[in-house]
Amino acid sequence: MSSHGGSRHGNGDSSDKSPPASTMLWAEQLRKYVGSGAGLGSEALTEMETKRILHEAFRERQQKSVEAGAIPSFYKKARNRQIPPLSHCGWKPVEGSAGAKLQRLARYRFLKKQAEVLLNADDLDAMWVCLRENCSIDNANGVEKMNYEDFCGIASICTEQIGAKCKRFFSPSNFLKFEKDEFGRIAILPFYLYVMRTVSLTQARIDMCELDDDGDGFLQPQEMEGYIRGLIPNLAQLRDIPAPFVTMYCRIATRKFFFFCDSQRRGKLCIKKVLLSNCLAELMELHQETEEDGGEADSSDNWFSLSSAQRICDMFLALDKDLNGTLNKQELQAYSDGTLTEIFIERVFDEHVRRGRTGPGAGKAREMDFDSFLDFVLALENRDSTEGLSYLFKCLDLHSRGYLTTVDVHTLFRDVHRKWIEGGNYDLSIDDVRDEIWDMVKPADMTRITLADMLNCRQGGTIASMLTDVRGFWAHDNRENLLQEEEEPQEEEGE
Repeated sequence: MSSHGGSRHGNGDSSDKSPPASTMLWAEQLRKYVGSGAGLGSEALTEMETKRILHEAFRERQQKSVEAGAIPSFYKKARNRQIPPLSHCGWKPVEGSAGAKLQRLARYRFLKKQAEVLLNADDLDAMWVCLRENCSIDNANGVEKMNYEDFCGIASICTEQIGAKCKRFFSPSNFLKFEKDEFGRIAILPFYLYVMRTVSLTQARIDMCELDDDGDGFLQPQEMEGYIRGLIPNLAQLRDIPAPFVTMYCRIATRKFFFFCDSQRRGKLCIKKVLLSNCLAELMELHQETEEDGGEADSSDNWFSLSSAQRICDMFLALDKDLNGTLNKQELQAYSDGTLTEIFIERVFDEHVRRGRTGPGAGKAREMDFDSFLDFVLALENRDSTEGLSYLFKCLDLHSRGYLTTVDVHTLFRDVHRKWIEGGNYDLSIDDVRDEIWDMVKPADMTRITLADMLNCRQGGTIASMLTDVRGFWAHDNRENLLQEEEEPQEEEGE
């Protein structure tokens, strides 16, 4: 036992010693072989080479930092990848930094320079006088026209009287934009209106960019309201607006821009899209002075008119019976004298009214706030537009499948039919109305109607009205009589 134990002890002592030299030589050779990269795949070699280059770059940067000492850096590129890049430069500088202040100052000076080269009201008046004094009269229709020689002569005169800032309007390419007669002349009025519109849009863009605080080319709701508030003193039909109503007016006007120009509902307006929209043109119509006979210009159909804004506010206040600032389903049911169907009101709340998730009212029934009410009114008053019909189609699509079936149309019109009979009208077949709608739409797939089908048929607004409003169906059913009534007064005026 002792000899056996001694043998074990001896082996234990030998295990503490270093391995034989032959073993060390083999390990060293293996290490050199692996370090050289021989026998490795292309991916492993690429990774090793990348690691080596990065280590060298890191050592070079450390060496430069040591040599630079305590010299401060004047420019640091932003590394926050969460900040979206601006369209005209690199990453957005940190708010409050020197870069942000410099960018704001540069934008201010650029916009100021652009405003200085714009034609003002006196310049436009002088140009109009110059155009009229140096044009020729068309003997056939009495229209004031100018040929290219007159065009160049007027350009020289305007440059002398107004300055070089009007020269860009008298380019050959601008002359070719207008329709010419057989003598190569263009009318001076369309040219002058072109100059006025260009100046107006440029001024509007400058004003909007000045309000664009972060310089991303988009306006937040409060920034758009600020633009409209600054525009009010220059709009002839809004000069007498009551001061307490200005804030509410700006809110109502801004909502139409968001309804039509923010189709993706991002909560901000693209400045370029606003400038090209019909909404801005409609707003600019309020520049028109009152008519010569002393009566105001007819602007009842203009959403931005003062009478329209007051009408919207009065309507909302009349519907808000409990005076809590929002509308429930029962209150909204009274809209348009109660002609809208109950299922449509239900779908409006399902699709376009958000339920509060926080606060004491969380979990209660949805109620429509004023902004949602404005969207609702805009959709109903602009049924034929893409935006209005898209709003209504979501309500008609009972199962959110992106299309309507014959069952959906039958379900929607059933409420209209009930109100129709309650109103004392003749009985009609729901199936006949359904077939008529299919004939009006002529969908690509005869089993379903999509939003694209309703837009393409050019009667989508009428169809949406037939399925949601008994008054809308009555107007469609009596369209021939209504058309005849509209033609009779015109014939009497002609006589």
